[in-house]
Amino acid sequence: MADSDYSLRIATADDAGFLTDMLVAAVNWDPAREAVGRDCVLRDRHTAHYVEGWPRRGDLGVIAVETGGQPIGAAWLRLFSSDDPGYGFVGEDVPELSVGVLPSWRGQGVGRALLTELARRAVEHGFARISLSVERANRARRLYAAEGFTTVESGPGSDTMVMVLSER
Repeated sequence: MADSDYSLRIATADDAGFLTDMLVAAVNWDPAREAVGRDCVLRDRHTAHYVEGWPRRGDLGVIAVETGGQPIGAAWLRLFSSDDPGYGFVGEDVPELSVGVLPSWRGQGVGRALLTELARRAVEHGFARISLSVERANRARRLYAAEGFTTVESGPGSDTMVMVLSER
């Protein structure tokens, strides 16, 4: 780890609550928008299915933890079916990435470290690609592009992006 203020570890079933916190943080990436509350995120099937029942078979996640032991960010992968796709769904064999970092830790390399470690572990688990959906105005989009994600579909304000893991 290049930054000595945090370390990375594998996400476990005990991290389900924190993954939900990071999903809420990811939904609320834009401080200029009215925040969406945790209850609302969990009532909405389109967002809740990113964390409900964590971990399911095929789920893979990494948690960033500050030196004091508090989690500060997470990145996780989840497979979806064509009957219940995620926002960045491209195929049933392509897990979708979710990333959340506490606002006070954003812009310090935590997201990049989480993404890099999760991509490495995804290769170990036999995944060939990972996908995501990101709003174009979200500065995380630049991180994803810099890390090798390419746009495969565009909507009115967001893009679906894919990283081919063999090219890493």
